[in-house]
Amino acid sequence: MNDSKLTKITITPTAAALADSKAEPSASSSRDADAKPLDVMIAARDPDALFSGGGMSFLTGSRTAKFSYGYSTFKGKRSSMEDFYETSLSEVDGQMVAFFGVYDGHGGSRTAEYLKNHLFKNLSSHPDFIKDTKTAVVEVFKKTDENYLSEEKGQHKDAGSTASTAVLLGDRLLVANVGDSRVVASRAGSAIPLSIDHKPDRSDERQRIEEAGGFVIWAGTWRVGGVLAVSRAFGDRLLKQYVVAEPEIQEEEIDGVDFIIIASDGLWNVISNRDAVAMVEHITDAEAASRKLIKEAYARGSSDNITCVVVRFENS
Repeated sequence: MNDSKLTKITITPTAAALADSKAEPSASSSRDADAKPLDVMIAARDPDALFSGGGMSFLTGSRTAKFSYGYSTFKGKRSSMEDFYETSLSEVDGQMVAFFGVYDGHGGSRTAEYLKNHLFKNLSSHPDFIKDTKTAVVEVFKKTDENYLSEEKGQHKDAGSTASTAVLLGDRLLVANVGDSRVVASRAGSAIPLSIDHKPDRSDERQRIEEAGGFVIWAGTWRVGGVLAVSRAFGDRLLKQYVVAEPEIQEEEIDGVDFIIIASDGLWNVISNRDAVAMVEHITDAEAASRKLIKEAYARGSSDNITCVVVRFENS
C-alpha cells in the first residue's frame, strides 16, 4: 500500500434531529443545563428543519490518523432553507479522498444545491486532481460557476452561493473558500483561521471590484453595487463581472490539527473563532460538537440558516 494514500476503513453515517435524546458529553460548557428547553423550542418551531449526522474513517500517510466528522444544519429563524452541506469520501485515481463543504445560498437555494450536486464530482473528475490539487481546485471552481450560469439563463431571479470546502488527501488538508462561510482549525486549543471572509469592505476585495468597474457602498452593511454583502460567490450573474468564484486556498499538514470547523455565517455572525473552538474542544464526538455549535448560535440570536461541519483528527 502506498503510504501517501487516504484509506477508508469504515463509514458510520447517521441522521438524527437535534431534539433527539442523545446526551451531550459531560465536558460541554455549563450552558448544557439549558440544552433541553432550547431543543424543545427548536423542535416546536420546525421539527423537520434541523438534522445532524456523521461518520468516521482513517487516513494513512506518514502516520496513521483516524478522523471523524459530524454535521448539523438548521433553518433557524429564516422562512426557507438556503444552506447545503456535503460530506463525501471517494476513490480518485486509486487514492481515497475526503471532501467536506458548506454552501450558503442567497436569493434562493438553487446555487447552493447545484454546488452540493456538482462541485466535488467535477473536482474528482479533473485529470490533475491528485498531482496538482490546487490548480485543479481553481479551474474546477471557475468551470462549475460557468456551467451553473449557463444552466441559469432562463431564470428571472438571480441567485448565488458561498462555498467553504476542505479536501483531505494523504497528510494534506486543502481549504478552498469563496464567500463568507468560514473554516477554522484548532491547534492545541488555539483557533487558527484557514479562510478569510470575502466581504466587500476588505481592502483588497474593494480594490479588485473598483478596478473591474464596480462599486461598494453602505446599505445597512457594505454591499457590492449596493446589493450583495459578499464579494465572491458562485452564481450572481448580474454582478459576475465583480463577484467572482475564484477561491482562496490554504494548505495545512494534518499533523497537529485537532479539528476543523466549517460553517455558514449564520454561526460566525454570533460566535467568534476563539469561542467556537473553546466551546467544542473537549467534545470528542464530532456530531455532538456540530450540534453544540448550532444550538449556541441559535441561543445567541442568529437570524440566519445555520450549518456546521466538524472534522476531528486523532493522530497516532
